[in-house]
Amino acid sequence: MKSGQLLGLYEKAFPDSSDLFEKLRATEELGFDFLEISIDESDHRLSRLYWTMEQKYELINAVIQSGVSINTMCLSAHRRFPFGSKDMTIRKKAREIVRNAIEFAAVVGIRVIQLAGYDVYYEESTDQTKADFLDGLRFACDLAEKHQVMLAIETMDTEFLCSVTRIMEYVKKINSRWLGVYPDIGNLSAWHMDLLNEFKAGDGSIVCMHVKDTLPVTKDFPGKFRSVSFGEGCVDFVDAFLSLEDINYCGPLMIEMWSEEGKDEKYSIANAKAFVSEKTSMASKLYQNKRRITNGEI
Repeated sequence: MKSGQLLGLYEKAFPDSSDLFEKLRATEELGFDFLEISIDESDHRLSRLYWTMEQKYELINAVIQSGVSINTMCLSAHRRFPFGSKDMTIRKKAREIVRNAIEFAAVVGIRVIQLAGYDVYYEESTDQTKADFLDGLRFACDLAEKHQVMLAIETMDTEFLCSVTRIMEYVKKINSRWLGVYPDIGNLSAWHMDLLNEFKAGDGSIVCMHVKDTLPVTKDFPGKFRSVSFGEGCVDFVDAFLSLEDINYCGPLMIEMWSEEGKDEKYSIANAKAFVSEKTSMASKLYQNKRRITNGEI
């Protein structure tokens, strides 16, 4: 990693039995700079968006005491309540969720809300669902501008917005300084994307980077987009980090992983952190050598 570059950890690297306060303490102990909070489609995590101000202040105090911030939010609740749903009630719920998420972020100090790039997930995608998704995105960006909270669309596990190139089409349509792109190295690799070209397509709009391993999509296999151990998937991490060096990316990296029953999560997290650190170091050395050759130094 670049000197001073922040490294974050996904909340779901810890078991659900741990509360947020325990996860913050463990994140600090493991040497990470920040935690990414999850607001997924479960009622349990969605309820966080309806916390009282006193509950939010408790979280702020926990952040202060732990010394670890919550810089980003993974807002995947729109899988269940998408902007593009054919059901108007669901579309209204999608807007309520993003409004509450932005207001939550503004209070507790979250910088970036990662939006799931689904027009719909459990319904059939159509031109109308895509148009409604765009309208919902405009609504969200207006609120984000009001509260000065950055939104960023993640490269997804479905074809609709599976690449930075496709997301940038929506970023340009919205034309808001509060909307960027949140690439997922694992998802991009599973879709066989050229990482350097994808990162160049989003250069200037990339606000954070998910780091995980995946298994690739083939004609006979839908791919595996989560719970693939680092080093056991298709991601060429050295090439990925070298590509980030090429665009001079200085933003945060966020290790995305999930706890597994029967495994020591702290041991797994420490191994993942060591793996990523080794690969970023290798990429940095290769990049420096490349620059020396280019400059005629060697």
